Amino acid sequence: MSSLTEKDRPVVQLLLNTGTCPRCILRFCCVGSQVLYRHPYKDLMKDLQEFLKNSQEKEGTVCLDGVDPPCKRMRLEHTEEGPDELNHNGVFQQDPSVDDGNAAMASSAGTVCNVCLGILQEFCEADFVKKVCQKVTSADYQFTSFVFSVSLPPQLSVRETAVQVIISFLFRNLGLSLAKDDIVQLKEAYKWIIHPQLSEELGVPADGKSLFEVSVVFAHPETDEECHFLATACPDCFKPAKNKQSVFTRMAVIKALEKIKEEDFLKHFPCPPSSPKNVCDALEIQCSNGAVFVAGRYNKYSRNLPQTPWIIDGERKLESSVEELISEHLMAEFKADSFNFSSSGREDVDVRTLGNGRPFAMELVNPRRIHFTAEEMKRLQQAINDSSDKIQVRDLQLVTRSAIGRMKEGEEEKTKTYSALIWTDRAIQREDIAFLDDIKELKLDQKTPLRVLHRRPLAVRCRIIHTMRSEYIDEHHFRLHLKTQAGTYIKEFVHGDFGRTKPNIGSLLNRTADILELDVESVDVDWPPALDN
Repeated sequence: MSSLTEKDRPVVQLLLNTGTCPRCILRFCCVGSQVLYRHPYKDLMKDLQEFLKNSQEKEGTVCLDGVDPPCKRMRLEHTEEGPDELNHNGVFQQDPSVDDGNAAMASSAGTVCNVCLGILQEFCEADFVKKVCQKVTSADYQFTSFVFSVSLPPQLSVRETAVQVIISFLFRNLGLSLAKDDIVQLKEAYKWIIHPQLSEELGVPADGKSLFEVSVVFAHPETDEECHFLATACPDCFKPAKNKQSVFTRMAVIKALEKIKEEDFLKHFPCPPSSPKNVCDALEIQCSNGAVFVAGRYNKYSRNLPQTPWIIDGERKLESSVEELISEHLMAEFKADSFNFSSSGREDVDVRTLGNGRPFAMELVNPRRIHFTAEEMKRLQQAINDSSDKIQVRDLQLVTRSAIGRMKEGEEEKTKTYSALIWTDRAIQREDIAFLDDIKELKLDQKTPLRVLHRRPLAVRCRIIHTMRSEYIDEHHFRLHLKTQAGTYIKEFVHGDFGRTKPNIGSLLNRTADILELDVESVDVDWPPALDN
């Protein structure tokens, strides 16, 4: 049994008289029973009226039926004497010993609550719940649970502060104190009411850890008008921000309420708050799914294909990219809003990636479809591979966000294997290049290459060539197989980049050398796990 006691009577009477809804009254009486808030609005109003009537007839406790004990409490403490009447600057004054509840009933019935602005009234009813569920259903998401979030008008904090002030004054007269931490937050009460209804309509449970979010954004036309006095009293709390239509954000208002003195608050805002002219508006009902992550490895067989879209000054240089050839299919199947592509390193547009391919991951933002079997992922992989002869994908699989970190872990300590076709200006014989095979752990100093200086900071990076193996072709050509530290600029190691990479193949051979072709033969990152393709 959850109860209102005699100490709650002046609060109930005061708030009912000033246009506060029954559920907000329960909040300020620190009633923590979730079940009680779900009772029909009219029943709660009758219960409160009966409570006022009965509490005049006898002292003690009057209980509201069918509910569990409260998890919140009102602490009774003797405090210093306060003023006898709250009559300064428009503060409501009344004798709590008079009023049988009838006037209170008439005042609150059928009016917009002066605290929650109607959120705990009409927006808890079945019609609004059905409206939310229709929005969810029409959005066509896959989900097995949901988390519900709500955004409230900033002036609700102002109105709640006004109620707390008046109750504090009232309690001081009675020798009590208000434990503000025990007041049930509006969002909490609203979710207690709305969660069971949404669960029943949607057929899935509410779960705070769910990746599927249903959100409602409430707005009120009088927000700026009611919060304006705070900007005058605490101007440093309100600064224009990008993408914000109003400076009166919830956090800014809360910050200002913490700073403003109580006497200044009383001068500018009625306590208790006056009845609003309008009810809240459910401005937006939105759905979103948490991101889904797909990983795999790709081979690139074209020497005319960038990894990501090649666009300079708004002009596309090449018609496609590795990223686009893969994402086109994933976006369509997952029905996502957007994506973010990442990989273990990158190759130049004219470099092929062979062997087992390069690890990549794709974050699919707000996907409508999230459940795929292993067979469906295989078919998706095959569709990507059938769509182009420029790339191939393997080991395509769903992964977690945290797993993607393995792709980047110790990236510079990983090794990569390359095959480079090299040209020399002066004729060479086999014996001229044979010594390269004996070089191990060659340390390089690589100044940021000229070709990437426009997008990377100027620095000297120390890199290591672990091993080299040469294949003689003719007097001016040979192929060099290299195993290097990840992040090594291979092209610059060959031609020297005007002396910015030391040593280099040109300086080792004592002649001019240049690179004609480069292939990545392996990226030694053991992720994602290999699949039976």
